[in-house]
Formats: sequence, C-alpha cells, structure tokens
Amino acid sequence: MTAATTSTLTLIPRRALFGNPERTELRLSPDGRFLSFLAPKGGVLNVWVAPANDLTAAQPITDDTGRGIRLYTWAWTDEHVLYLQDEGGDENWRLFSVHVATREVRDLTPLAGVQARVVKLSPKHPCELIVGLNDRVPEYHDLYRLDLRSGERTLLLQNDGFESFLLDDDFRVRFGKKPTSDGGYLLLKREGDAWRDEPFVTVTHEDALSTAAVGLDADGDLLYLFDSRERDTAALVALDTRTGARTVLFEDPRADVGHVLSHPLTRRVQAAAATYTRTRWGVLDEAVRRDLEILQAATPGEVWVHDRTRDDGLWAVSLERDDAPTAYALFDRRAGEVRPLFSTRPALEGAPLSRMRPVVIPARDGLELVSYLTLPASVAGERPAAPLPTVLLVHGGPWGRDTWGFNTWHQWLANRGYAVLSPNFRGSTGFGKAFVNAGDLEWGAKMHEDLLDAVAWAVSEGIADPARVAIMGGSYGGYATLAGLAFTPEVFAAGVDIVGPSNLQTLLETVPPYWAAMVEEMARRVGDHRTEAGRAFLWSRSPLSRAAEIRRPLLIGQGANDPRVKQAESDQIVAALQERGIPVIYALYPDEGHGFARPENALSFYALTEAFLAEHLGGRAEDLGEDLVGSSLEIKAGAAWVAGLRGA
Repeated sequence: MTAATTSTLTLIPRRALFGNPERTELRLSPDGRFLSFLAPKGGVLNVWVAPANDLTAAQPITDDTGRGIRLYTWAWTDEHVLYLQDEGGDENWRLFSVHVATREVRDLTPLAGVQARVVKLSPKHPCELIVGLNDRVPEYHDLYRLDLRSGERTLLLQNDGFESFLLDDDFRVRFGKKPTSDGGYLLLKREGDAWRDEPFVTVTHEDALSTAAVGLDADGDLLYLFDSRERDTAALVALDTRTGARTVLFEDPRADVGHVLSHPLTRRVQAAAATYTRTRWGVLDEAVRRDLEILQAATPGEVWVHDRTRDDGLWAVSLERDDAPTAYALFDRRAGEVRPLFSTRPALEGAPLSRMRPVVIPARDGLELVSYLTLPASVAGERPAAPLPTVLLVHGGPWGRDTWGFNTWHQWLANRGYAVLSPNFRGSTGFGKAFVNAGDLEWGAKMHEDLLDAVAWAVSEGIADPARVAIMGGSYGGYATLAGLAFTPEVFAAGVDIVGPSNLQTLLETVPPYWAAMVEEMARRVGDHRTEAGRAFLWSRSPLSRAAEIRRPLLIGQGANDPRVKQAESDQIVAALQERGIPVIYALYPDEGHGFARPENALSFYALTEAFLAEHLGGRAEDLGEDLVGSSLEIKAGAAWVAGLRGA
C-alpha cells in the first residue's frame, strides 16, 4: 500500500481531533449529588455541573474567557469546586474556588508571580485545604492552611529545602522529601514540630526516578511507596510509619508499578497497576474485585477510575480504547451497573480510526524498546503492502513514557497516510531503574541511537520508506527532533520541533527557580552546567553546536511564556540556521507556554504541520481553511512559505 491508497478514506477534520472536546474530565461531588465535567462555554473550557442523575441539566459554574480550565477538583464541602489557572502559560498557577450554588468565584492565592500547589484535601477538615506557595522565596513552597470560606491563610510550615511533603488527614506534616548531593533524596519523618535526624527512607540516584511516595493512609500509619530499591522494577510497598516494617503489595517483573486505586476515606490502597505494553491491574482488597471485573467487561480496552463518592457508592470512570475517543461513565457499585454518559469527541463516531499496535523493538545493545505503531485504517493487516511515509513521534520528558490508547496525534497522522511510531527510548520511565538509568548522560547519544534503531526496525519490517521519515515531538521530543536533523542529517526527511531545547547549557541555566531541588539530579542525568567540563559536554550534545549540519526542512513551534524551555532556545537555533541560509519555519505564540493550551493555537500549528509534512513526505493534507483564524500565531521565520500556503 502507498500513501495514495488512503485517498479513499474520509479525511478526518483537524477540528474534530484538536478542537475543544465536547465534554471531558468527569468528576463527582463527595456526597454524590452532582457530577461535573469540563466543556466549552463560548469556545473556552469551563467547569459544568449537573445533578448526578440528569446530565441534560448541566450548567456552567465558571466563566473563564482566556486559556480555559484544565485542572480542577471538588472540595470536601460538597459545595465548592477548586481550579488552577495561570497567565499565558507561565505556570504561576493561582488557585480559585467557585461555589456551586451561588457561582461566587474567589481567588484564593491572589499573588502575582507566585505558584500555588494544592498539597492536601481532607474529609476531616472539609472547609480547609493545605496549599503550597513560593511567595517567600521562589525556590521553595511554604505550606499554608487555607480557609475556603474566608480565604484566610495561616502559615503551617516554612520550607527550608524540601521538594515536597506528605500530610495525614489531620493536616499534620508527617514526611518531607529532601534532595541529596548525589542526585537522590531522603524522606525525613516529622514528629511534632521537629524533623528526625535519621532518614526514614534513603533513595540514591539510581532509584530516584523509580522510587516515589504514593501517599499516606488517613491516619498516617502506612506510607505507600513505588519502590525500586534492592530490585529493578518498582513494586508497590507499604511501610509501617511507626516501625518501618516493609510489605510488598504488588509487583511486575517487566514494568514499574505506577498506578493505585485507593479508598476515598481510609486512603488504603485497594488495587495497583503496572504497564509494560498494556496496563495490568492487581486486586489487593477483595471488596473491589467484583467492581473492577464489571468495569473491565464494559470495554475491550482499559478502565480508569477518576473519582469516588464519600460513601463509595458511585465511581466516575473512563473507558479507554485505541480506536475510539475516551468514553466516560458512572458506575453504580450497589447495582453493579455502568451508566454511559458521554464521549469526549462524538464528532469522531464513524470516522476511519486506526488501531494502535504495541511492538517491542530490540536496541543495538539488547535493550527492549516498548513502542507503539499506528498504521492508516486502510491497512488490513499487520504490515502495509508497500513502505509508507512515516513519522517518528518522540515523547517529552524525557522521564515519561508513551502508552497504549487513543492518541489524537497518531490518529491524525495515520489518517493522512503515515505510519506513526512512538518508541520508549532508554531514559523513559516505567520499565525499571536499569532502563531509565541507561539514559544518564546519553542525550543525543544512546538515547538518539534508540530512535535510529526504531527507524531501522520500521524500514526492515517494510513499514517505513527510508527516504520519507520525519521526526517530530515536543519538549524532549523537540530536542530529539533538532538532534536528529543536526547529528544524523541524512536519516530524516523533515523535522517538527515543539518547544524543544537547542542548547543544553542555556536550558539548565534558565530552569524555573522552583526546580532548585532537581539541580543535582539534572546534573547527573543531563550534564553539569556548573563546571567547565560539564559545559563543554553539554555543548557537544546540543543541536545548536552542529546547526551547520542541518540540511533538511524544519518547522518550529514555541510559546513565548514557556518557563521550562525558554523562547531563547528556539530563537538561538533559528538565528543560527538563518545565518547559514538554511530554511526554517518558526511559529511563535505570545500567549502560550510549554505547549499549546488554546485550541485556536493548537489548530493553527497543526494545520501548518500537516501542510509541511505533506510537502516533504507526500501524505494527505486538509485545506488550511480557517484554522489560522483566532490564533495568536506570529511567523518569525519562513513567512513566505506560510503566505504561499495561504494563497494556495
């Protein structure tokens, strides 16, 4: 099969994939009277609330007119919804509450240039919460006890060098995570008003990305950890906070345990899951076994529980498939019934969506690269009849991972005629500490070789046309794109970089101040910008150092307010390419940060990307139409190409 044979497939509109979802993020009030979700109001995502038994009566209770609300939860009052919002993507989150009945909105953290973090909500103190604020010093978040009704804040704990804290349901600070000079950390126990000198948990650098505190039970008697110490893959363990006794609750030989299902009041973990190619749940409490079996029978895909009522009678769940958008439902535990509510994107019903195939690709040194492959829906079998133009889609982080499920980028690109391949290269999390630590100091080296091995596999399997492979990604994926074009200029036909760093030295010199706790770990895993030798090493792994080698077409998207990968990262590589007369298209969004939150901006960039890939790989493209209208797009380089595209 060639890309041309996809022409009989319906072209899925970009707006159906990347516009606002019709509804998403189902939640429940603790008393179960109300359900809530995010949905557009005037084209902007807001919180809507409905009686739990009447979705048709839903009404918006917020009135955001800017970037839209993406992060929200219910307070234990049953009357307040809490949500976070920043300004133009700067990640200085402010915490708001809205009263469900009166619609009164209160800015609970009205502090410019300060980042709020919700640290703890408790059913024992429904009218209060613990919030972290870096208002005293930008590097560390102090803990405040905040009254929802009055807005009054009272200092609970001054933070003297901790990355995070664990509190019990009585708002007592029980543990603090403190970084160490080797790139690891300590969990220190707090008793009364003092920290114990002896660490309760010691985590060295090799375990720092695969060992993490999950939380405490309600009384603070048990500390749950994802723990890779003295093993490779992280198990779920419970530590007795009085004696330190350790019990392994769930483990998987191939993957880290990374998810838990906890009781809404006791906070006891009732089930846990690990994901190798697909997610596998293990039941720890027989009280939920029947529930999970009923939910799994409702979908051929995977089930996720997002919210549970105080009496645990109703659950808000999502049913996930790879070839259909997320479907949300209410689960009535007493009746054992799953009540479907809505799909996030009903406009995609009947669209020619593709299956996502997990594949395990061997790296040249024997590591297993769990990857995900999506082919156009017109491909009947496991392989196309003839090699396809291909997009290597690289995840960000890099300490994250790709997973199985409905992926709008995969669906979009496959519908345009491309094979889409997302490899979990070394350094990705979830596959044990040996795998993640194999990425230390390997940016642009062995991590990049893994991507090359994935391309070589796709070529050898008859999937990818070696002359028509593009590389694309955001954040670390953007770095990988630049590295791919600079370090191996003959491999890729084109690249699409979204908020990717071009100079690792300047990247590390300009991280947000509240990343101070991560400096030692970044130095161990990426390179040390504080030493002369470290700076030389970082420069050698920076695409900017070899910008002169780039000869294939490049499209860059950047948010001007990005606090993680500053605009200068894109400015530097664009200036270097322009100086050498190398064509580059540079799309800047003055009201965005680390990625594109406003649908108008996302649509405009993906419209450019689609046309760009069609020109250089030969796939299909939807007409540009009105997909640049309403965006803040500024073309800083390559304007003639965009003008010609609009004219066409």
